[in-house]
Amino acid sequence: MQQLDYKKTNASATTVTRDLSKLDINTGNIYESVIIIGKRSNQINVEIKEELSKKLEEFASYTDNLEEIFENREQIEISRYYERLPKSTLIAIQEFLENATYYRNPAKE
Repeated sequence: MQQLDYKKTNASATTVTRDLSKLDINTGNIYESVIIIGKRSNQINVEIKEELSKKLEEFASYTDNLEEIFENREQIEISRYYERLPKSTLIAIQEFLENATYYRNPAKE
């Protein structure tokens, strides 16, 4: 699986009204398209969570020091960056519309 570059995505960070007729162009079936987008969204979400967890592990403190909790600005900036990213569903829809999503249906093969 390829590594995502979230900075280069064209996905909107806000809700966008979509033309449903564009979603079924690739598959011919709107429901199949929604399932593909949903599965891809789950994959993206897992990748983002794993990446965030790895970055936050560096800041893990196993002692309870109240001063360190309030002074860790780097950790706060990393968390804010991930909060500002477009939602995984929006990224998945954009990838699907740009034909950047690989999918196959074994039932049709």
